[in-house]
Amino acid sequence: MMRRRLTVTARAALAARGLWPDRNPLRRTVDRVEAMIVGGLAVAFLAGAPLTAVAAWHAAYSMGCRVARTQQATWRQVPAVPLATVPASGYGQYEATVRARWTGPDGTRRTGAIPVPQGATAGRTVLVWVDAAGRPAGPPLQFSKVRLQADLAALLAPTIAGFVLLYAGQLAYGVLGRRRLAAWDADWRATGPQWTRRR
Repeated sequence: MMRRRLTVTARAALAARGLWPDRNPLRRTVDRVEAMIVGGLAVAFLAGAPLTAVAAWHAAYSMGCRVARTQQATWRQVPAVPLATVPASGYGQYEATVRARWTGPDGTRRTGAIPVPQGATAGRTVLVWVDAAGRPAGPPLQFSKVRLQADLAALLAPTIAGFVLLYAGQLAYGVLGRRRLAAWDADWRATGPQWTRRR
């Protein structure tokens, strides 16, 4: 167990040392550039993740508050009359969708599918939420849900930023890898004939 722990520690130290921009004569410019890119991406994530989380939270919260205020100011509950009876299934108070008639906030009569509780009978009035145009809508967005949505945005934003930086690092690694292979090929063409000469 102790030997394995040392091996993992030694590998981590070698990996960290491999990224350090030292004056090793065997280290190529491409290797130094790669180390700088990895370091820059790590710094960008560590500095940008908290800023991204705060910016995402504020953006989601302000947009959610605006939507909640608009919905709460314009959406209304109106009486609707189901045109069909919804049988009770015995599995709780689930809702079913049936055709119904209602009058919108502007006074126009409407017909369409609305959610009603199970056991609702045809011709009996139920309340349904409608938007400003009189179309069926759910209950307006509450401010407690706005805060939850903002918290979720704050959690997801650094993750997405991390994936974007990881993708940028992979692209840079691919480009630098092709340059590294081209440099090795050029060096081999220059030194290969000297090694294979017959004496």
